[in-house]
Amino acid sequence: MTTAYRQSPRLVRNILFLLFALPGLSFASWISLTPAIRDLLHVSTAEMGIIMFAAAAGSIIGLLAAGSVVARKGARLVIVGSSLMIVIGLVAIGIGSAMTMMSVVIGGLIVFGCGFGAAEVALNVEGSAIEKALNRTLLPSFHGFFSVGTLIGAAIGAGAMAIQIPIMAHFSILALLITVTLFYCYRYLPKDTGKELVDGAAQRSSAVKQQLEVWKEKRTMLIGFMVLGMAFAEGAANDWLPLIMVDGYGVSSLAGSFVYGLFVAAMTLGRFTGGWVMDRYGRVWVLSGCAIAAILGLLLVIWGQHYFVASVGVVLWGLGASLGFPVGLSAAGDEPQGAAARVGAVATTGYIAALVGPPLLGFLGEHFGLLRALIVVLIGMVISASLTRSAKPI
Repeated sequence: MTTAYRQSPRLVRNILFLLFALPGLSFASWISLTPAIRDLLHVSTAEMGIIMFAAAAGSIIGLLAAGSVVARKGARLVIVGSSLMIVIGLVAIGIGSAMTMMSVVIGGLIVFGCGFGAAEVALNVEGSAIEKALNRTLLPSFHGFFSVGTLIGAAIGAGAMAIQIPIMAHFSILALLITVTLFYCYRYLPKDTGKELVDGAAQRSSAVKQQLEVWKEKRTMLIGFMVLGMAFAEGAANDWLPLIMVDGYGVSSLAGSFVYGLFVAAMTLGRFTGGWVMDRYGRVWVLSGCAIAAILGLLLVIWGQHYFVASVGVVLWGLGASLGFPVGLSAAGDEPQGAAARVGAVATTGYIAALVGPPLLGFLGEHFGLLRALIVVLIGMVISASLTRSAKPI
């Protein structure tokens, strides 16, 4: 791997803070408007789960394809290309919603999800390189800026609904903003981060072999299952929380978006303070505390019986889910030899949760209600809590 910094690593770090926020901004903008989009499309909860499945499936495609493209072309090209896919997807979702054409919305979500998944891979590769260049732990902060993006996106979504801005206009303005920001920032990124200077055929063979081998390692497998449960808890909120509050507690779409804002605010706080807390108390204790907080939060949301109690639960849920994914990736990379393959394997489990979660909760929500469907998420978090010792540093 080679990384030639024409710019100061600190400048690249600051640019990455901004670039990490953009996928979060776009994703939260889509999620905050799901109740309004569902009403425009006149679809059921189960059908909305299928629609959300399109974004998750696209994310898996992007995740699986991005690694080999980064290895051949470098992370910068993937960051630019994936961000443009997010822009195209947003515009298509807006058009499909305005025309009440579910097929256009689904197509837009596939493109959007593909760009989102590829961006996550390329940005983390670039972020890992900056960590090494500056000899500092930065990935939790980078993911914190992703959460800042989700917080801003949720706030903008709630504001847009409050003043009744059409969804198509909202997404078009957002797409223009992302495009302008991208073309300002990309020039500051190094060209060759993540690029492998080896023969292409040998590279693909080695990559496949490494990906298969790491699943034979007990520690990697246990970390993967821990991340699966925690990512499921995070993804369930990201996909369904506004609708959970609207359907489960009878609040307005605006109030549902506000509660989603509470969740992403808690996620942001957890990620920005997580590094300091881990340095003080250790990785295992922090992950265990996060799991307990998420379990308590889910209990309050499912059986709280009141909007205010559920809102407190959402805050605990967000704090508890904040560190599972980034800390799991960090734990997977403890051993330098084969770290990339392990991190990729653990990241894949997180996206499996995103792939399976939306349709599963949609199906269960259609038959038992979305609040009761969260019991599956609760069970997953209990399992994750039992596996936190697998992330003990080596």
